[in-house]
Amino acid sequence: MHCVESKVAAPGRGRRGRGPAALRLLLVAGLAALAGCGTAPERGGSSEAAGSAYPERSGAPRAASWAEYRVMAGRRLVAMNPRQTHDGEVEQPALAIPVLRIQLESDGSVRKVEVVRRPGQAADTTQIAIDAVRRAAPFGPVAHLPGPWEFTEVFLFNEDRRFKPAVLDR
Repeated sequence: MHCVESKVAAPGRGRRGRGPAALRLLLVAGLAALAGCGTAPERGGSSEAAGSAYPERSGAPRAASWAEYRVMAGRRLVAMNPRQTHDGEVEQPALAIPVLRIQLESDGSVRKVEVVRRPGQAADTTQIAIDAVRRAAPFGPVAHLPGPWEFTEVFLFNEDRRFKPAVLDR
């Protein structure tokens, strides 16, 4: 939405006889006009890496299946964690591969994060992955999908301790 300046006479100029009620009305009208002003919040990461992650959940499309939901969740993980992710090739072997099971509420908020696999090295990457999930939530409504409302994500970490969701590495 673009902000449009309108010419408003300063109090005390123009017509005479305006009292406090007119000034209050002018103030309310000015505040209402300013309510639509501002800039859209920036989305983290590159547009290619983020894809259609929809950090702002309003108007986000609903996934038709759990496979589609996982891809959307992977994109959201990248979009909401630009400093902790990478979109390049996954190193072989990867530094660490923690696996998390993410249980959701019907609105897509995180109910529980369960560690399915802890890596043998770089154990701190498990907490990095858990924190990334919490930052990315909510992931979008799941009430229309069959239960249980959960998905598993594999986090592929490089030497810089930056991850790529395995669902996006295809």
